[in-house]
Formats: sequence, structure tokens, C-alpha cells
Amino acid sequence: MVGNTIDFTEERAPCGRIVDGLRYQENDAAGLFVDKVTYACGCRRSRHEFHDGSVQIRIVRHDGAVLQDEQSAAHEG
Repeated sequence: MVGNTIDFTEERAPCGRIVDGLRYQENDAAGLFVDKVTYACGCRRSRHEFHDGSVQIRIVRHDGAVLQDEQSAAHEG
């Protein structure tokens, strides 16, 4: 699995500030996808999509307050 790091400018962080930051993404051919964002203010956002179809999302504000932390069950189809 190979990751890709991208710098970005002027995005809205979870705290509402418009800041620069860094996005890291990686995936594999079997369905795993990871997207992690770190904002200059210290806020963080992560999204993991797993092989079974479940998704985990976590958003943490720069002061440590967890704004969202949830994991969905696998999709049935």
C-alpha cells in the first residue's frame, strides 16, 4: 500500500478557522481507504473505509474536543 501526502491551503477546519494543512491518503486494491487531515490549527479529521465496507470517522478539534467518533457497520448487499 502506497500513501500520498498533499499540502493544502485555506480550508475550513472543524473549529471553523480557515487554515492550511496536510492530507494523507492511502488505499489498496482490496477496498481499504484511509484519509487523514491535519490542520495548521491542530484540528484533525480521519476517515477509514475497511475491506468489509465499514467506515470509521473521527474529528478532533485543536483543543482536544472530539466532535465526531463513529463507526458504521458493514454494508450488506
